[in-house]
Amino acid sequence: MNSTSIRRVAGPSLAVLALGLAVSACGAGNEAATTTDSSSTSLSGTLNGAGSSAQQSAQSAWSAAFGKANSGVTINYDPSGSGAGVEQFNAGAIDFAGSDAALDPTKGEVAAANKRCGADVLEVPDYVSPIAVVFNVKGITKLNLDAATIGKIFSGTITKWNDAAIAALNPGATLPSTGINPIHRSDDSGTTNNFTDYLFQASGGTWKSEANKTWPLKSGEGAAGTSGVISAVKAGDGAIGYADDSQVGTLDTAAIKVGSAWTAPSADGAAKALLASPLDTTRAAGDMAIKVDRTTTAAGAYPLMLTSYLIACPTYSADKAKVVKAYLASIVSTAGQQLAATSAGAAPLPADLQTKAAAIIDGITSK
Repeated sequence: MNSTSIRRVAGPSLAVLALGLAVSACGAGNEAATTTDSSSTSLSGTLNGAGSSAQQSAQSAWSAAFGKANSGVTINYDPSGSGAGVEQFNAGAIDFAGSDAALDPTKGEVAAANKRCGADVLEVPDYVSPIAVVFNVKGITKLNLDAATIGKIFSGTITKWNDAAIAALNPGATLPSTGINPIHRSDDSGTTNNFTDYLFQASGGTWKSEANKTWPLKSGEGAAGTSGVISAVKAGDGAIGYADDSQVGTLDTAAIKVGSAWTAPSADGAAKALLASPLDTTRAAGDMAIKVDRTTTAAGAYPLMLTSYLIACPTYSADKAKVVKAYLASIVSTAGQQLAATSAGAAPLPADLQTKAAAIIDGITSK
């Protein structure tokens, strides 16, 4: 789905939600707009963001609603992928980034972001969504796959759709002998980071590589961006891939095994998995990185999910600080989270995480 169609679908709710977003922006601090009348708002300027392609649908809706409430502000968001977004942010090329993986201190990302900001970088969750295992197999519309089998498929150990391991999980299904073509992201991707993290934690050893934004193997076919993966899976019988559930369109999705239950991707399931996961307490006070428990067996949880983050500095120039603070506050507000739910099928942040994120954003000041 492109940005134009996203805004058209979200359109009926924007007029109502714009009011709520403007009110939320006011709550971000005294520097933000103090009126719900978009024609008289004091905010003006341009914000440039980039990163997570999973956030594309939500960012389109958020920016449209914020622009309606703040006519003097232009927000540009390039869904170039989480890795590219982090690189551009750390280089000072954009004002904020979206990333489906928290900044990695072991790879120098936190240090680079702190250097760019001149202080500890801010990182707050803003978008919670299931990652769907999408497939295109002629004659098959329902499929059960556990983490061990998904690990074997994407590592190239299982190569045919009628493999005994897949058949055992799908009794009664007539599986073809079609070859499996696993599709992965060719760009550095937070979705890949979450997918490989799930496989490493939950596959029981069939997947050997730890979480990584870069696809770690030479097997399978690479495609750029979420849209690229979706297009590649659609294009070939026997293909399988992974993508943010908001962008699967007409593709079929597999149910994964959680405990003894087969669980389909859902926003509610992603939220339940998030609730079962702790914050990373080794981070700085303004960094809300979450250690997702991919092995949870909580009822209804869907641990193959992503928690996407907003990455920003704690200080900006005076005018820029006002706009960054107001826009990010609108995203994590109740109205903003509901807009992401209606426009992209995301799960709203749990109340305690929403409160913590809002408080961190409220601390953004001018230099």
